[in-house]
Amino acid sequence: MYRMAPVLLILLLIAFSLPAQQQQPSTPTVQKSSAYTAIPVAAAREPNPVKVTPESIARAKKWWALDCEMCHGKNGNGKGDTAQEMKLAIVDFTDPATLKDHTDGELYYIIKNGHEDMPPEGDRIKAEEGWDLVNYVRSFAKKKAGAEAKPDEAKPQ
Repeated sequence: MYRMAPVLLILLLIAFSLPAQQQQPSTPTVQKSSAYTAIPVAAAREPNPVKVTPESIARAKKWWALDCEMCHGKNGNGKGDTAQEMKLAIVDFTDPATLKDHTDGELYYIIKNGHEDMPPEGDRIKAEEGWDLVNYVRSFAKKKAGAEAKPDEAKPQ
């Protein structure tokens, strides 16, 4: 089972490395085609029922170390050992722009069901664990944003 983990991570990375939108002709009747069109609208709109807590992050961190870190990197920067060895271009979750246009529902759907070449976690993880992973993935950008805040920004005026 754990041999599927690298494939799952690679597919997650591929899913996020695709352009969010393809270029469209100037005709107003043509809709933008998204790399995420396969995700059902109801799933994309599903709210995350798991609050971001230290417990949620701790649970997800265990899964991350087992299944995700080898490609996404320990800190979510996309520079895991497997990704580097395979010369994969993995998205950087520490960049706030990476996920800003994606809902928690989309991320959960991709984790549970896979996307394009990414195999699903499926029943390997419980629903709560999948939402924990969504919280954890989102936490990478928050850590970086907090680290880059200037000291003057934190002071009340």
